[in-house]
Amino acid sequence: MSAEIGELAPDFELLNQFGESVKLSDFRGKKAVTLVFYPLSFSGICTGELCELRDNIPQFESQDTELIAISVDSKHVQRAFAEQEGYKFNVLADFWPHGEVAQKYGVFIPESGFANRATFVINKDGVLVAKFITAPGQARSFADYQRALELI
Repeated sequence: MSAEIGELAPDFELLNQFGESVKLSDFRGKKAVTLVFYPLSFSGICTGELCELRDNIPQFESQDTELIAISVDSKHVQRAFAEQEGYKFNVLADFWPHGEVAQKYGVFIPESGFANRATFVINKDGVLVAKFITAPGQARSFADYQRALELI
């Protein structure tokens, strides 16, 4: 399965770093959403990417966009990671069933056991308006986020 531009984004419900339930469809009609799948918390490229997003959060807020990061790590790992790096946005645990949400979006790498670096921008109607995926080991460009946010 894969999420395609112009289609309704696959719904999901996962726990954030505080153990609170976050459901994608709860944002429908209220806010746009930027989903940021990343392989593993505390890894070098992933930390760098999420810190860049943290440092540029006003650009998401100015577009009335909820920023949500997702990896296969547990909610306990997500909490430690978010606290260490000062992430004020939701960091969700796609822990069990392992990588189920990443699979819905077509970005789970079974042989590695985690998601690829992939970003999905969803408008207020719940429709996917942009997506970008990098090759393993390659960081995303913040310019890609800026271009995608213009499509909301």
